Amino acid sequence: MDWRRISMSDRRLTVRKTYKLFIGGAFPRSESGRSYVVTGPEGDFLANASRASRKDARDAVSAARKAFAGWSGATAHGRGQIMYRIAEMLEGRRHQFITELGAAGTPPAAATAEVDAAIDLWVWYAGWADKIASILGSANPVAGPYFNLSTTEPTGVVAVIAPSGPLLALVSVIAPVIVSGNTCVVVAPEEAPLPSITLAEVLATSDLPGGVVNILTGSRSELAPWLASHMDVNALDLAGAPAELTVACERAAAGNLKRVLRPAATDWTTDPGTGRMAAFMETKTVWHPTGV
Repeated sequence: MDWRRISMSDRRLTVRKTYKLFIGGAFPRSESGRSYVVTGPEGDFLANASRASRKDARDAVSAARKAFAGWSGATAHGRGQIMYRIAEMLEGRRHQFITELGAAGTPPAAATAEVDAAIDLWVWYAGWADKIASILGSANPVAGPYFNLSTTEPTGVVAVIAPSGPLLALVSVIAPVIVSGNTCVVVAPEEAPLPSITLAEVLATSDLPGGVVNILTGSRSELAPWLASHMDVNALDLAGAPAELTVACERAAAGNLKRVLRPAATDWTTDPGTGRMAAFMETKTVWHPTGV
């Protein structure tokens, strides 16, 4: 049989893609072997996505913890350069993201605006990498012969329950977490996971060290409580968690006093400010005698 004749005919087979997880800079299948079908607004097939298990979530946390020392110890300038590189890579795959958003039901003009805004947001956060510590830190006046200096440092491993919005919302919850030196485990929105995994392909081909961002696809209700109760997760962003899941995660997070950012109505197209960056940074205050 002549494969060239088949490939040029209308009978050519559709190559159906199965998206994998993104853990430690690699793309493993779920250890459970499970996957689910992702469909468009009319029920048409878009892709298969891996359904992550609790074991996959533990592996992702382990990868994030392993990457934390190197990423938090990097210079702020270096982190900013890497985040700018991510924006460059996104720009190079701009058409692919627009096409994927269109397939999911976003009108062409809105899809284009969405992708362009997401690229711009990466650049915006890249610029904050070597400035946020100066904004949040301070030299404090004290009644005595001492210097009193407050400086910031990253919280640690952050579990992020991504919101259901497409690419811009996803960038809006990942970028502010990693810009200050945190690492993260992201649970992609189950109903629309493709922008998350395509973003993972961008991250994997940028200069971002493996494990800084880990992305899981699957059920929020299955994965979120386990991440919330994991003792090596330091903070929790519940941006995409529904009300009942939020309550369950907050209770589970109390086990090791995780910092929890509760979901709130957010317009991702507005100026993000510094709030989400500050939410996952700790302040350390040092006293030092001024001398004679």
